[in-house]
Amino acid sequence: MAISFDNTENAFEYKSDKELKKANFLFSSMGYKTLVKLGTRLTPWAINVGLPIKGLIRQTIFDQFVGGETLEETAAVAKKLGAYSVQVILDYGVEGGDDGEHGFDHATDEFIRVINYASTQDNIPFMSIKVTGFARFGLLEKLDSSVADHQGSLMKRYEKALESLTEDEKKEWDRVLQRMDKICATAAAKKVGVLVDAEETWIQDPVDVMTIFMMEKYNKSNVIVYNTLQLYRDDRLVFLRNSLEAAELKNFILGAKIVRGAYMEKERRRAEEMGYASPIQPDKESTDKDYNEALRFCIDHLDRIGLIVASHNEYSNLLATELLGKKGYDLKHPHIHFSQLYGMSDNITFNLAKAGCSVSKYLPFGPIKDVIPYLMRRAQENSSMSGQTGRELGLIKKELKRRKEKT
Repeated sequence: MAISFDNTENAFEYKSDKELKKANFLFSSMGYKTLVKLGTRLTPWAINVGLPIKGLIRQTIFDQFVGGETLEETAAVAKKLGAYSVQVILDYGVEGGDDGEHGFDHATDEFIRVINYASTQDNIPFMSIKVTGFARFGLLEKLDSSVADHQGSLMKRYEKALESLTEDEKKEWDRVLQRMDKICATAAAKKVGVLVDAEETWIQDPVDVMTIFMMEKYNKSNVIVYNTLQLYRDDRLVFLRNSLEAAELKNFILGAKIVRGAYMEKERRRAEEMGYASPIQPDKESTDKDYNEALRFCIDHLDRIGLIVASHNEYSNLLATELLGKKGYDLKHPHIHFSQLYGMSDNITFNLAKAGCSVSKYLPFGPIKDVIPYLMRRAQENSSMSGQTGRELGLIKKELKRRKEKT
């Protein structure tokens, strides 16, 4: 069947008139760039100094983009999505950095708690982790910098980079590896997929190495561990091909979640300030080209790659379904899954689900203060009326009009 992302009846069937009008107001507000700029600066400050604004946040941007403050609250959202054949990727907004090793251990335990919960739910096949939740940023940065100083394959450069660590740092890194292994071992036992989030380029190499170690150990017959590749980086297509070579050499299934990217302004600014070539693609067209090329590559090798198409781009999602059809693959092939962020692109998610695809919403949850950085990113990326916000608003207004004419 032909898939259309213009069907707003499918897209918003799960929302009441009241919820749809609330979303309409929120996206309209986010179209005012000055308001968003002010809000994204003042909100984190207001939360930190204890101003009573949590209720306002909860009723607006939090409700739109976050499942709840606790697993129990989030369960209700997951159940609602499940009624429309939409699954969930759970993401707990946990950070371990404020409390040293104790904080990192606590974050690890929280990730494991999420895995254990997900394993009891038919509708939650995946959960997401951030390595910076259980590893010190400075340690990752030192390792990455040393990896960049050496020649050869990523693994060879990593082995040499380990020699640059002090004895205490080597022990600290071992503890990071143990935490990662503990998380992935639990996930493998419970048959829950673990999506390892991408980080900034200057700490990504050790994250890639660690994720490849885990895939080699746990992705022998099923895909448990997925790496996240940001295709707005100009080197990720080559990295994807190299990752498949490693998978074939070491006999494991490569887990690849492909996204466009999340840290563009920060990456470009740092490159300019420190005088090195920006790792980010020169323009959106180059990013789109590499993303769609990565899609083709993964679907060409679907026997060896478990693919998650994490995209809000309508063309890329349609392209993926067309490529599956050309290959004679079922839309529900066990090695392909589609995903969009909760609160955005419902026209893609729910129409893919209606067509029979395996599709999920990426559903963050956690205390308001912990998810503020995530919420501020959502506000910033939705501040362009010519981009995502314009599309969201157009679809919401179209559905409100359809409902009004129907009554």
